[in-house]
Amino acid sequence: MKYVFITGGVLSSVGKGIVAASTGLLLKARGYSVGIVKIDPYINVDAGTMNPFAHGEVFVTEDGGETDLDIGHYERFLMQDLSKKHNITTGQIYLSVIEKERRGDYLGQTVQVIPHITDEIKSRIRGLARETHVDVLIIEIGGTVGDIEGLPFLEAARQMQLEEGPRDIVFVHVALSPTLSTTGEQKTKPVQHSVQELRRIGIQPDIVVVRSESPLSPEARKKIALHATLPESHVISDYDTPTIYRVPLILEEQGYTSLILAKLGLEDRRPDLDAWREFVSSLEKAVDSVKIAMIGKYTRLRDSYISIVEALKHAGAAYRVKPELFWVESTNIEQGLVDVEKVVVESHAGIILPGFGRRGTEGKIEAIRVFREAKKPLLGICFGLQLMVVEYARNVIGLHGANSTEIDPRTRHPVIDLLPEQKNIDRLGGTMRLGAEPVRIVKNTVAWRLYERDVVWERHRHRYEVNPSYIEKLVNAGLTISGWSRRGLVEIVELPTREHPFYLASQFHAEYKSRPLSPAPLFLGLVKAAYDAKR
Repeated sequence: MKYVFITGGVLSSVGKGIVAASTGLLLKARGYSVGIVKIDPYINVDAGTMNPFAHGEVFVTEDGGETDLDIGHYERFLMQDLSKKHNITTGQIYLSVIEKERRGDYLGQTVQVIPHITDEIKSRIRGLARETHVDVLIIEIGGTVGDIEGLPFLEAARQMQLEEGPRDIVFVHVALSPTLSTTGEQKTKPVQHSVQELRRIGIQPDIVVVRSESPLSPEARKKIALHATLPESHVISDYDTPTIYRVPLILEEQGYTSLILAKLGLEDRRPDLDAWREFVSSLEKAVDSVKIAMIGKYTRLRDSYISIVEALKHAGAAYRVKPELFWVESTNIEQGLVDVEKVVVESHAGIILPGFGRRGTEGKIEAIRVFREAKKPLLGICFGLQLMVVEYARNVIGLHGANSTEIDPRTRHPVIDLLPEQKNIDRLGGTMRLGAEPVRIVKNTVAWRLYERDVVWERHRHRYEVNPSYIEKLVNAGLTISGWSRRGLVEIVELPTREHPFYLASQFHAEYKSRPLSPAPLFLGLVKAAYDAKR
């Protein structure tokens, strides 16, 4: 088994996840089977209970794992499904070790960070490698070198190099080289100090990937190579680009993948990147655009909706149209700070974004009403579907005060209610309806024209559903239910095209399964409807 460890320095969110995903894509393009793991040093067992403002989107895997958003990047770049096992956290590691200690598995030993915690980390990594039978396993260690919470994972990586041998391990370090606005000079000291800290821990990087605003200058590259004790060819420039999907091509041009394969003793085959290049070209050369209003409650941190943003890019590339997103905070609609009528007029389409809780709910409902009455294309996702049903119940059927019991437990018309299996749950983590389930698509509907299949598998993350007691009223009033779960739960609602050009919502998160070369059908439908509305 071969392993590539990717570490980061200077600051978080510098681009390790994209470098890791790009590494996987480039190895896979050469015919190697690849696995990829994200290590998050936080003590949460998973990302499910974390506020999106704190950590961005919670990405849901096929098997129901609530994971870091980087898992989404991995799936999109590698174009393959991953499992919850591909996201390891400090919480998982310590929970497992403590459970073993309580069972007496350590036979009276004093349980310590070294060797017990580090052994558990290594066991998780090797276990996944064996289970997936991949040629190369990529491990991204979250956070930055020097963070106290990340030290056990770096120590485990150091030990693995000793145990596996130098031909089976590659260390790639990603660090920032900022440019001073006053002088325009690229500063290399942050990278130098980051590498020094990594070496102090006992890890000598084999490759340094330098993030910067512009391509790394020859002088900066030479200085970094000298202080990192590396040939200049092992210092790779990862500069800012209009799209993250160009990053693999930038790395490939500099011989990055060849360096990894040489270190691992693997054959350097010719990569098949034609389809990827065509996709990137479609993204970058789109001459037309559509304006899409993104209506949600976490708009201050766009990473809260990153899979939706990427799904729109995938769909846009398919039509060679650039989605221009403008963000509308639904709380501001409630407070009268945003004129939703103006938003609808200025946009070609809208999305009612997911997001639990009361705040911003009435703002979303008002936006839904205006989009529906103006006959502008609208897509609702998860909570978006629920609020589109609430709006329809109030303003079309006339059920005054209709609501979700999540928002108003005493509502007279609970058109959205808690799933029965959720009513006796006494903990929040990992207890929602999670992961992929089959959805039966009704023929002769908008959903059917988009999917062209009887059954599709889509991923879920929610506790509330359309109340079965109100389905007959909704259907009789003109709302079409075009997708059902195997349990008879509502999965998709829509209006017929004779009444509205595109008005559709899904209880599932179609964005999680969108891929650059295989866009999600619902997002293809929205982008096409937006383009038609513009014309």
